[in-house]
Amino acid sequence: MDVRAQDPISQAGVAGQLRTRTEVRVADESDAEHAHVVVMVVDTVDEGVVRVLRQIQRTSTARGVLVITQIDEQQLVSAAECGFIGVVRRCEATPERLVQVIGTVARGEGYVPADLLGSLLEQVGRLQGEVLTPRGINFNGLSAREIEVLRLVAEGLDTTDIARKLAYSQRTIKNVLHGLMTRLNLRNRPHAAAYALRQGLI
Repeated sequence: MDVRAQDPISQAGVAGQLRTRTEVRVADESDAEHAHVVVMVVDTVDEGVVRVLRQIQRTSTARGVLVITQIDEQQLVSAAECGFIGVVRRCEATPERLVQVIGTVARGEGYVPADLLGSLLEQVGRLQGEVLTPRGINFNGLSAREIEVLRLVAEGLDTTDIARKLAYSQRTIKNVLHGLMTRLNLRNRPHAAAYALRQGLI
């Protein structure tokens, strides 16, 4: 694990606290590039911090944990876009909590304070209802028509049956299927059916 901060005192403090824990290993500067998790200590996610997070994302495969003084939903989204999927407020950053969150993030799972998660989910619901649904788009990036075609493919219907059922031409259904297969890198109809099942579309 690699510890970084905006100031040397915070970096030394967090690294010192974590070095006493046997569950994690704090990397030296020479070994930091091999760390599986980066812990970044910051006050807030401003433009400068986002640049640093993007730099870490470009130069490392490590997942990230933010130890932060203050964060809102938009800043959380910015951090997540940079691969920082764990967030701990400084006032809650005990060594025990940090070790727990580092372990969670190392396994590829996220950790966000409950109050932030609730408001983020509300924001996601509003976005889906007010912006995406009126345009026929879902969070998975598929239109309602594409989802319906995938469902019918998974039910075993051929192109003619799908066209008849949805009142489209066979050419339209072939175009929808071709677009889906290309965009989602699906090899064939069974692969498309498996994708629909994994995505919870059927």
